[in-house]
Amino acid sequence: MLLVPALLILTAGAAASADFLPQRPEALIDGQVMAVCYSGFRRGQHPDRGEGAKNPSREEILEDLRLLEAAGFRFLRLYDSRENSRTVLELVRAEKLPIKVMLGAWLDAETSTHGSCAWVTEEVPADKLTANRAANDEEVGRAIELARSYPDVVAAVNIGNETLVDWNDHRVPVDRLVDLLQRAREALDQPVTTAENYAAWVRDAKELAGAVDFAGVHTYPVWENKTLAEAMDFTRENLTAVQQALPGVPLAVVEAGWATTASEFPEQASEDNQEVYFNDLHSWAKANNVTIFWFEAFDEDWKGDAANASGAEKHWGLFDLDRQPKKAARTSLPLATEKD
Repeated sequence: MLLVPALLILTAGAAASADFLPQRPEALIDGQVMAVCYSGFRRGQHPDRGEGAKNPSREEILEDLRLLEAAGFRFLRLYDSRENSRTVLELVRAEKLPIKVMLGAWLDAETSTHGSCAWVTEEVPADKLTANRAANDEEVGRAIELARSYPDVVAAVNIGNETLVDWNDHRVPVDRLVDLLQRAREALDQPVTTAENYAAWVRDAKELAGAVDFAGVHTYPVWENKTLAEAMDFTRENLTAVQQALPGVPLAVVEAGWATTASEFPEQASEDNQEVYFNDLHSWAKANNVTIFWFEAFDEDWKGDAANASGAEKHWGLFDLDRQPKKAARTSLPLATEKD
């Protein structure tokens, strides 16, 4: 979830010459319209950043799941297939929660993006990239194992998150990503996708079209200097470009959101604006049979610059760090669920 270079924005926008064509109802993933991205890290907790993870407890994850259930969410996106994700699957089954999951496989860099990613200042050593490749194979294996073990909970599987863009630090070549996607599709009954910025879907459409069951698209108007008044038109342009680049391939929005605090775009970041974009996106998705994974359930203070408490990366949640609802959660939840 990062700012996209202007060149890619123009490339994607140029492809969209008509409006989005509504999808058939069966294009909805598990029949759901509004879903949510979930990461359970609370204040002071974080994933492994080289010195080990500090994970939420089983009790904290269950508290989150019950809160999201009460909010009307029946479909969650998880980003990897490690300890926290396994715990989510275990709890959903054990507690008989009416929740399904799009399970993730997190892929680390297999090529260095020094020179194009702002925070990769030196070339990543070849031995590190080789180790990452082996770790990525293991991670996809874990995703396959969990999806097979929890077919009652895992409704879809996502391999990789923004791995095709040079402005991120975990770039994976498209042919390698396609190989991993094909491995997962051959092993699983659930639909498989990858999560990418809309511009990467357009650029790599030829390679990706036959490797996924649906296109998992990211779109962030506010990251790209759009006002609230411009947001839905921009989102529709993004999705139309992808739809036209991959004819016959259904799509879902696997990340879209609006920050409530942001030093990067302070005039646009607010709870009021988040509420409007959430409701506008929900209404559009219902009318067009598009599953939307809202980013995200809860604020995460481990993200972004530790010295900048107002950085946007920390403030995308419908709920804050202490699990208190922001305005959109107070006024627009619980959802009227489209499938119970």
